[in-house]
Amino acid sequence: MKREELTRYLEDLLEPGRFRDYCPNGLQVEGRPEVSRLVAGVSATQRLLDTAVEHAADTILVHHGWFWRGEDGRVTGIRKTRLQTLLCHDINLYAFHLPLDSHPELGNNVQLARLLDWTPDGRFGEQDLGWIGHLTAPLPARELAERVALTLQRPPLLLGDGERLVRRVAWCSGGAQGMFEQAIARGVDLYLTGEASESSTHLARESGVAYLAAGHHASERYGIMALAAHLAECFNLDCRFVDVDNPV
Repeated sequence: MKREELTRYLEDLLEPGRFRDYCPNGLQVEGRPEVSRLVAGVSATQRLLDTAVEHAADTILVHHGWFWRGEDGRVTGIRKTRLQTLLCHDINLYAFHLPLDSHPELGNNVQLARLLDWTPDGRFGEQDLGWIGHLTAPLPARELAERVALTLQRPPLLLGDGERLVRRVAWCSGGAQGMFEQAIARGVDLYLTGEASESSTHLARESGVAYLAAGHHASERYGIMALAAHLAECFNLDCRFVDVDNPV
């Protein structure tokens, strides 16, 4: 398919214009005009770029791209090497950040809910990025953490009362520890996100609401996987997800 066709489709599907984000969403680096072989991953790291080159990909699709707000704009060192890899091999780079967190069918948060067998029934927080729902059957927080570890293949950090019986849950993938107080105010028993801050422990202890840091990378694999699978099905593209391990 044509690159312009893919760009229009992704922008119509994910609606990046609805979001106030910290980076440009969509086509970040222009490569070949024809798209047929795509490598997807969580972040546009050098390892992912090198893997795309090995697979003779013409397009890379990620959740965490480049050109973040506040970064040094000079193309030197690591930035120069990454950009040179794309330009030398004429590879397109697409990135969708908050639009992929939020999408109701393919997004990171809805995919987490499906994996963990949680039923969403509401949204909260800035730009409705946080999700709220309930478990099929109540579980102690400690047991829920064990299930999350098995599902995401990464041991999460549980803060607060491990024996708290969890019926209502709130979650937001990635680095959304700043939304913990908003989740508490919504009357949930546990809040799951990717990372924890120093204050997360105190809030969990003092509020009685358990906190689960499941890993930024681990909680954000599934949206980009779902999006790549969707593109493969819709356009008969060769789409390959590459999981570059990250313990954070």
